[in-house]
Amino acid sequence: MKIVCLDLEGVLVPEIWIAFSERTGIPELRRTTRDEPNYDTLMKYRLGILAEHGLGLPDIQQVICAMGPLPGAKAFLDKLREDYEVIILSDTFYEFAHPLMRQLAWPTLFCHSLETDASGMVVNYHLRMPQQKREAVKRFREMNFTVVAAGDSYNDTAMLGEAHAGILFHPPENVIREFPQYPVTRSYDELRAEIDKAFARVGG
Repeated sequence: MKIVCLDLEGVLVPEIWIAFSERTGIPELRRTTRDEPNYDTLMKYRLGILAEHGLGLPDIQQVICAMGPLPGAKAFLDKLREDYEVIILSDTFYEFAHPLMRQLAWPTLFCHSLETDASGMVVNYHLRMPQQKREAVKRFREMNFTVVAAGDSYNDTAMLGEAHAGILFHPPENVIREFPQYPVTRSYDELRAEIDKAFARVGG
């Protein structure tokens, strides 16, 4: 059985924090896992900025509800699911992703959760488990699935390395330089072709 593991933000939907940064005019919130490889450092940085500006979960959800998938993402995902099992492995949060999953016809999503106080301020975040992307791929392999993974950021490279084959999709130049072992794709047609080639190469 063949599984495709995809990142969410940057592959199927826009970067949520960047969209929120643009809406609020807070440039510091543009920092993502493309820039900061340590996720805990990044999230503590983000929570500090939200607290400083008095912004809570309802403010972020308002922006997300106005977003949609990237152009062509749903058609790409629908076609991919005809031929492979597809799992979305993301470091976003269920509280963020729900309206976007509706627009993508509810693909399977593994991600994290947020903790808010009575006023809706985000006070903490809770990881499903450390390195959940890599660990999920590892467990799929232990169950004798053949796995191809695709993502765009530092926090995807562990799952790409754990999979039978890894692919970068619209990555920044710093990630391309640091991880030259992965093919780079810049359109859904290219990504689908690389996925098919990877499965043909590794079998399964």
